[in-house]
Amino acid sequence: MTILHIDSSILGGYSVSRSLSAAIVARQQALHPASKVVYRDLVVDAAFHLSDQHMAVFQGGPVTTPALGADLAAGSAYIDDLFAADVIVIGAPMYNFSIPSQLKAWIDRVCVAGRTFQYGANGPEGLLPKGKKVFIASSRGGVYTGGSPAAVLEHHETYLLGVLGFIGLTDVTVVRAEGLNLGEDVKAAAISKAKAEIDAIAA
Repeated sequence: MTILHIDSSILGGYSVSRSLSAAIVARQQALHPASKVVYRDLVVDAAFHLSDQHMAVFQGGPVTTPALGADLAAGSAYIDDLFAADVIVIGAPMYNFSIPSQLKAWIDRVCVAGRTFQYGANGPEGLLPKGKKVFIASSRGGVYTGGSPAAVLEHHETYLLGVLGFIGLTDVTVVRAEGLNLGEDVKAAAISKAKAEIDAIAA
């Protein structure tokens, strides 16, 4: 069994999403002792954002620099990671109502027509094999659930669920800690609740 562990928070050891994603991975390892973990830190080892040079190569043009070639190879490896993984754990904090740009860059590299999705007679079809489990470790400073007026600004979990589903990853569990900027008591309660949900993961 292979676990793909992805982190995208810029906060290092202060990050709640990193703490939660690590706890989810540890829980999966406890449930599946023979599992192997592949770790991608999208901050430490960031992919380039898409550029005109990338698009030119995608259309059959030449690779113009060694850096671009290395980055294209990294993007291909990201896709290989997804196909090889049985469980995918994504640490995803909310920045300015959406995901970190580092995580968006990863998404732009794995959403590739002909590899992870295709357009068929009935529209887009995800090409990743069925049966993969995804866990999103979500952290947010405000509250966007439970009828919150801020829900209209939430382009974070909804975006991730949509784009993962687009490439065929539909078995997704969100472990959420929100309200982290609303005081230490609220923060501690949110983290405690999220970690209890992680401890209750059964498979």
